[in-house]
Amino acid sequence: MFLRRYQRKKNGKRHTYWALVESIRTGRGSRQRTVAYLGELNKRKRNGWVQLGRRLDKKDRPSPTLFDPPPYSEPDDDIELVRIKGVRLERMRDFGDVWLALGLWRLLGLDELLTKRMEAGQQEVPWPVVASILTLGRFCEPSSELHIADTWYPRTALEDLLGVLPERVHTRRLYEGLDALLPHKEAIERHLKQRLGDLFDLKYELLLYDITSTYFEGECLGNPQARRGYSRDSRPDCKQVCIGLVVTTDGIPLGYEVFAGNTNDSTTVESVVEVMERKYGKAERIWVMDRGMVSEDNLTFIRDRGGSYIVGTPKAMLRRFEQYLTDRDWHEVQDGIEVKLVAGPETEETFILARSRDRRAKEEAMHQRFLERMAAGLERLKASAQHGRLKDPELARERLGRLKERNWRAASAFDVRIRKIAGSNGKPRLSITWSRNNRWSEWRALSEGCYLLRTNLTETDPARLWKMYIQLTEAEWAFRITKDELAIRPVWHQKEDRVQAHILVCFLAYCLWKALAQWMKVSGLGDAPRRLVEEFARIKSGDVVLPTRTRDGRPGNTLRVRCVTTPDAAQKVLLNRLGLTIPQRLRYLDEVAQM
Repeated sequence: MFLRRYQRKKNGKRHTYWALVESIRTGRGSRQRTVAYLGELNKRKRNGWVQLGRRLDKKDRPSPTLFDPPPYSEPDDDIELVRIKGVRLERMRDFGDVWLALGLWRLLGLDELLTKRMEAGQQEVPWPVVASILTLGRFCEPSSELHIADTWYPRTALEDLLGVLPERVHTRRLYEGLDALLPHKEAIERHLKQRLGDLFDLKYELLLYDITSTYFEGECLGNPQARRGYSRDSRPDCKQVCIGLVVTTDGIPLGYEVFAGNTNDSTTVESVVEVMERKYGKAERIWVMDRGMVSEDNLTFIRDRGGSYIVGTPKAMLRRFEQYLTDRDWHEVQDGIEVKLVAGPETEETFILARSRDRRAKEEAMHQRFLERMAAGLERLKASAQHGRLKDPELARERLGRLKERNWRAASAFDVRIRKIAGSNGKPRLSITWSRNNRWSEWRALSEGCYLLRTNLTETDPARLWKMYIQLTEAEWAFRITKDELAIRPVWHQKEDRVQAHILVCFLAYCLWKALAQWMKVSGLGDAPRRLVEEFARIKSGDVVLPTRTRDGRPGNTLRVRCVTTPDAAQKVLLNRLGLTIPQRLRYLDEVAQM
């Protein structure tokens, strides 16, 4: 669910309010439905901060000033006379989004953790502060370290919130901050598991595991993990690394591992399971993985360790259960989706057949497209043979093989025959004929929209088992958020350690993102933070310049007060729901003598 802002004019007055909207699937495609309107400000209503505070009772609950900047000194009580005509606003800076992100950083206790673990050296900016700048930059405006130092940081109000001058934030310090942060990866993961679990009552029995890739710009000669492999980013021309991510059913990250770019997905399972057990103990857990992770060795490995699994299976395995596809004992789990349980060949496993109406329509359209391409290609082959341009049978088979490779979904739809015949002029020619494969057509009609799951759980409700597996989409959304919203790709770093640290910063930013999403959920604001972050980014800070005069009318000193713009009505609704209060003033700057 996500937020949508509405504006309406009534009786000559403009009204702005929020609505909570969700995307739903219907027989006519994806539609959006309004769940609730959030237009009222009701301070008596329990807000998100109150609910989080109750969950954190006796669990290191943070103070209410979690989001406040460092205290500033109040001015003297002397009354200053201000020349109204000279009042102006200068040096506008981004405030709302960085203020929110810094509050999330402190809410997760990352400032305290890194202060305890990172050595205090002689540097002007402490390493925990550098780590926060890197993470906040990735959360608010993902870009390079050069962009952070030259453009983003000087444009924000972090100078006031962190007390670090912009000239002290430069690329060398940011790169060194990456190097200082990386050794604490495991400690950070353990801390976040505990902290996020306390905040949101997370359960870790059902773990979702998926893998993705992110590519590099450059040769990456200093990174042995940078290899060319199957690219999920459609960049096979670039070297890449693979990232395996373990998340909960709510998409909260539990940990991740980085593998070489040419690593096969199924070979990562054992190492990831062992890492999770080493970090968090060897307990009974249910692993949910897609078919790319499945191998008999992996499933045996999990069973031998006392674990359970629900996994997808290769499409070819569906043929073993062809007889069950025509039966009528299906159970509808939601609109357009049906499932059934099927006993496996071995008693220790159960198979779940599922079929989806939307997936069937999609696969039907894909098959039809490949069929048309295959038929057009065969016609071109036939025409080349008839005109004498194609004479060699071996060359004809090579061209047929390439045609099947490009249209692999319909490669078995035609039975093609290539043979030599005598031409009208006595010279040998080729005859290319084909017929439709009825067996393939029957299987296509029967299997479209169907897929097969397998599990060693003793659960007998197919709907519950299917819902466990479908939560794997949370892991897929985690990668989508990390790639699109937090811009983990492309990676510009060339050294292995810097690449690892870059991925760690993206992981931390994703933790802030999911913490905000969960906070929004308990506040009744949905679970899509992008719109909320964009709204908060419209809240600015600036210097209010106040020229003064003496009591006899002569020009006096000029005062500068760094203030925060007042949120509009719609932004106040969001702040009220979250239980936050925007500070009105950040600090008083030094007086400037009037010349």
